[in-house]
Amino acid sequence: MGTQKLRHFSRSRRTLAVLAALSVATGGALSSCATKVSGTADQVTLRYWLWDSGQLPGYRQCAADFEEQNPDVHIQIEQYGWDDYWTQITASMVAENAPDVFTDHTAQFGKYASLGQLLDIQPYVDTEGLDLSSYAPDLADQWLSADGTQRYGLPKDWDTEALFYNEDMVKDAGYAPEDLWKLEWNPTDGGSFEKFLAHLTVDANGVRGDEEGFDKNNVKVYGIGYNDAGSGYGQVQWSPYALSNGHWTWTDKNPWGQHFNYDAPEFQESITWWRSLIEKGYMPPLSVASSGIGTIESLGSGAYATLIEGSWNITNIATTTELPIQVAPTPIGPDGQRASVMNGLADSVWIGTSHPEESWRWVKYLGSASCQDVIAEQGTVFPAIMSSTEKAIKTFEDMGIDARAFSVHVEEGTAVPSPVADRWAQVESLMKPAMSAVIAFEDDPSALTDANNRVNTLMSSNRDDE
Repeated sequence: MGTQKLRHFSRSRRTLAVLAALSVATGGALSSCATKVSGTADQVTLRYWLWDSGQLPGYRQCAADFEEQNPDVHIQIEQYGWDDYWTQITASMVAENAPDVFTDHTAQFGKYASLGQLLDIQPYVDTEGLDLSSYAPDLADQWLSADGTQRYGLPKDWDTEALFYNEDMVKDAGYAPEDLWKLEWNPTDGGSFEKFLAHLTVDANGVRGDEEGFDKNNVKVYGIGYNDAGSGYGQVQWSPYALSNGHWTWTDKNPWGQHFNYDAPEFQESITWWRSLIEKGYMPPLSVASSGIGTIESLGSGAYATLIEGSWNITNIATTTELPIQVAPTPIGPDGQRASVMNGLADSVWIGTSHPEESWRWVKYLGSASCQDVIAEQGTVFPAIMSSTEKAIKTFEDMGIDARAFSVHVEEGTAVPSPVADRWAQVESLMKPAMSAVIAFEDDPSALTDANNRVNTLMSSNRDDE
């Protein structure tokens, strides 16, 4: 098994050059990212990286439990903030000093897999007959190669999106919690969801958005908030609407799609309706939304009545505001069902590790119920194993959060797997200015067709060199 590492580790100058370019582009330095700390003389030290400080205590416990069962291995955990994490990963790969195991994201995975930086763990899975059916639907398949023969990670958790709302504001507006589960939207008149947002919006004179005399240019409480235009992903911006309208999705297939669909009429009419909330005063202008005041802070201060956010922020929202915040699922769309992105994280092994077998043992443990039950008790994320997910739901319920708003997508099959593409970063770099121009009313949504053409040209170019 260890020889596969040697086979893949012999990287071409082109791969190193691409990684170096990526590192420079993101401000990374080609130097060691962390100081190596060894365990005892008879131990192998594995470096493990993650970005979420909220999960750090749970994984420290997992490491301690693992070391007790595997005394020949010491786990050195290193945590970086999200903004620095991927820069550091790329720089460490160029410097050939990357962590043995690291938390991977579907938005980044395609790049590193295509550059040959990830160890294929499928032989280990096959040899041990590991049962992948215990994971939430589709999670394990997100980490396969384009031809389905190689596997580059084991799932660790998943997330979906829901509507966080101010309970007092919703009650004052005459809505009961169960009413929010029935809200519907459509691109023509916005449906009951738009009526809900309009009634929650209040101007500086106390006039609601659906009342005579409402001043849309002087809003005190917006019905719904957001943080930016969503680039090409729109996870906590427009994705719940686009994904529930005409069965639209980002690419022709997922994972490893090559043709993007931002030119689809269903997508553009979803974006047209979403930005119309700004015109009507129910949602802030892009300049306000992206001013530097965070969406969670705005929800917590009462400036936003509702907010589409991910399950990864449950604890953050619960602990950063004294206002009564609860959650409801995303609204039902024209397709007759609601929708949410389902992103799943995994643990991947760097191709350059000197300890592939020990790294596999650690990855397998991270992906086991033994570790994921520990994470479930922390109340930070939904673990990938469904039995552990059920325990996490109970933890959230004990915190006063109705976690069914997130898990309903798994139960009803309305969770849409996050897109995996080998050039996702470049796609985002093209879509970010295009989408921002549309949401800032500098371009019409039809301009997204030109952006989509540029994206698809990018995806099809220079394939012969890879």
